[in-house]
Amino acid sequence: MSNKSKGSNMERELVKLFAANGWRAARVAGSGVGDEAPCDIIAGKMGRRGYVVEVKSSRKNTIYIKKSQIEDFMKFSEMISVKPVLAVRFLREGWLFVDLKHLKDTGKFWAISIDTAKERGKRFSQYFDEGTAEKESAYFYE
Repeated sequence: MSNKSKGSNMERELVKLFAANGWRAARVAGSGVGDEAPCDIIAGKMGRRGYVVEVKSSRKNTIYIKKSQIEDFMKFSEMISVKPVLAVRFLREGWLFVDLKHLKDTGKFWAISIDTAKERGKRFSQYFDEGTAEKESAYFYE
């Protein structure tokens, strides 16, 4: 299975997770192809703040993301007034949702380690719970 199809399967899995929890979510056409798609998933729920989601998974201990990709992702989320979140999945760890402020600057890339994701990330119900998401004081960075 190619990396592109693995990524698409991960995105579909997350869309189903959103739906199972009462959210509406859609994969963005062209995500993962060139620089045309600014995010992987857009999600919303009636009466709640919307989210754009960048989906990453790895068998390694660190995920590296191009700085330009994160910049475009942040600009897009600001443009449509929704909150950006990184959905990461490391081998046998399940989904963790991480705010962008927890990414580490490596010079050429932004990076998230499995340890940081486990320490700072939250499970779906923790991140998107009615009370938790609304209590966040900053859209992007604190």
